[in-house]
Amino acid sequence: MTRQDSVDLLFEYTKTDSLRKHALAVEAAMRAYAKKFGEDEVMWGTVGLLHDFDYEMYPQFPDHPTKGSEILKEHGYSDEIRKAILGHVPAMNVPRDSTMAKTLFACDELCGFIVASAMVRPNKIADLEAPSVKKKLKDKAFARSVNREDIHRGIEEMQLDTDEHIQFVIGALKAVSKDLGL
Repeated sequence: MTRQDSVDLLFEYTKTDSLRKHALAVEAAMRAYAKKFGEDEVMWGTVGLLHDFDYEMYPQFPDHPTKGSEILKEHGYSDEIRKAILGHVPAMNVPRDSTMAKTLFACDELCGFIVASAMVRPNKIADLEAPSVKKKLKDKAFARSVNREDIHRGIEEMQLDTDEHIQFVIGALKAVSKDLGL
């Protein structure tokens, strides 16, 4: 599968600009981590790009992500990619037993939160730093739909330093800030 195949599939199922941008954000974070870990950037980017591609059509659990996984199988995506995507939804109880699956879980909600944090700043993401994001995480009224428990659990599963992880993801999103409207 090429990246364009994955983008085409994303756009076929995802019509809203915000969810498409979320997919691009998670893709960027996944690619950055793949590069850092010496892993397959294309595969990891694909996981980030397609992790929520089915959400608009099938927003209810277990349809999301189960139906999406079936669609990916029909399109020839590997079991490894599909398992990582299934694992990003905790209720699926699919073990996150690969670094790729753990990284997707650790980046998904955090990407959404970083984008929300950047959107309320005059310079958007240009001068955003981890301490500002951590401060916003404590404000339960800010970006209330973001699951903070999943953010913390993802960081814990990857055994990362919170500040370093947040700053790393900010850096990954800065690289695609134009595409994200930041």
